[in-house]
Amino acid sequence: MPEFDKIVIFGVGLIGGSFALALKKAGVVGEIVGFGRSIATLTEAEKLGIIDRIGIHPGQECADADLVLLATPVGQMPAIMERIAPYLGAQTLVTDGGSTKSDVVAAACAAFAEKVGRFIPAHPIAGAENSGAAAARAELYAGKKVVITPLPENTRLDIARVRSAWEWCGAEIHELPPEKHDRVFAAVSHLPHLLSFALVHGLAVREDAELFFSYAASGFRDFTRIAASHPEMWRDICLSNRAALMTELDRYRAQLDEIRTALSTANGERLEAIFASARAARKDWGKQ
Repeated sequence: MPEFDKIVIFGVGLIGGSFALALKKAGVVGEIVGFGRSIATLTEAEKLGIIDRIGIHPGQECADADLVLLATPVGQMPAIMERIAPYLGAQTLVTDGGSTKSDVVAAACAAFAEKVGRFIPAHPIAGAENSGAAAARAELYAGKKVVITPLPENTRLDIARVRSAWEWCGAEIHELPPEKHDRVFAAVSHLPHLLSFALVHGLAVREDAELFFSYAASGFRDFTRIAASHPEMWRDICLSNRAALMTELDRYRAQLDEIRTALSTANGERLEAIFASARAARKDWGKQ
């Protein structure tokens, strides 16, 4: 008897598809039903064995599901929540894979109302620059962090059930309040993506862009790898977490201003001090 008889996934690309493959590999799910905006993607996911079948009516499928995963861009989640809220079964739990949490929690409170305790927010800290069903892989979450941001209305038993699903994927589970989650990830995830997109775009719109790209080597490739990420997903993330992200962007601009001042005044001692501090912090983090 599998731990989860039926799981419904909205969004069967990298995040949702990898979740499905990992649970199938672990042998803990009986059936996985997929929903999405593109019939081509859903058909591909079915052919790849990510889902067992394509869902037709979200309400009917969610009524007897053990777990529903929202793995779409965060901007799509409120509409999905509103659509499935009236049909949630008595034992159905809902979780998500969104990179922002405060906005998703607010949408869940509005859509699920007195049923909001059935929604256990989560954020898997794993990904790749490629997206879509073909990018999904069962090992994506192995050894990676998943942050659960519990609500006061969640029971420990329901949180444990969602934890279990991610643990079967091989993930390490952590917990943070939604607001602290968004503040942390604005700095260590959302800002780096914003900077990477900005650098590549800034070069791409130059008249002699091909010249610059032709000489770009491994350092540029490493720094800008994440600029190949899904534009719609990152648009939604940036807008959803814009207050915290703007705070971090202002901090970064202040750091750039300090470096610019050191350059303009030929203050090599200050530059070296900044670089040495950054190097030490990066090496310490790399040992973790």
